[in-house]
Amino acid sequence: MRVRIRFSKTGKVRWTSHRDVARMWERALRRAELPVAYSEGFSPRPKVSFGLALSTGHESVAEYLDVDLVPDDLEIMGMPERLTECLPVGLAAQMAVPVGPRDPSLQQDVTSCSWDVEVVGLAPPDADRAVAGVLDSPQVFVTRSRKGTESTDDIRPAILALQVVGATSTGTLLRARLATQPRSLRPGELLAAVAPGLDEGRVLRTHQWIERDGARWEPVPLLATDAPHADRACA
Repeated sequence: MRVRIRFSKTGKVRWTSHRDVARMWERALRRAELPVAYSEGFSPRPKVSFGLALSTGHESVAEYLDVDLVPDDLEIMGMPERLTECLPVGLAAQMAVPVGPRDPSLQQDVTSCSWDVEVVGLAPPDADRAVAGVLDSPQVFVTRSRKGTESTDDIRPAILALQVVGATSTGTLLRARLATQPRSLRPGELLAAVAPGLDEGRVLRTHQWIERDGARWEPVPLLATDAPHADRACA
């Protein structure tokens, strides 16, 4: 039985790396005494797979992991509460649903993410002009580094939606939906195009989206209103 768990990562735990969060989840699954399936071979590992990695320092209310459990007829009601009790402060399981063994992985299925990005030191009127400039441009080039290699890329096709939300105590809040395929666009890379030289404040991933046939939905929706729906500007 494969179960998909939606969880949040907020507060001080945002400074914990993706790898360490994975270790925390493995410990929580053991402490909750869930019957996790293990791989075969010389060094068996729990069959747990995570969705898109979240950069260290960023928060999220829409993270996911898949875990294989045995037997196939387990009751998953109450599982989120049981797991949250075994997780560090800042990590909380929100929902758990069964998924088919042949369903695509989260890495394959998620096509975009929604973000709230605070830009420190940028006033809303300046943010309005900068965002309008990006959206009106047919091409937006930034230099980005992945695994020690730098490349200059046109990121405009990956900016699916972008708007100014309003002022914060230190700057301006932007809301964006950024593509994850064929190459994921990070909030910091977006910021380099919108407001070069300025720092990001709080960055929060609010949604991950699966899209098919013109509709998009979350891998595990929290509310009935999060069911498949037509495209919205910056949701």
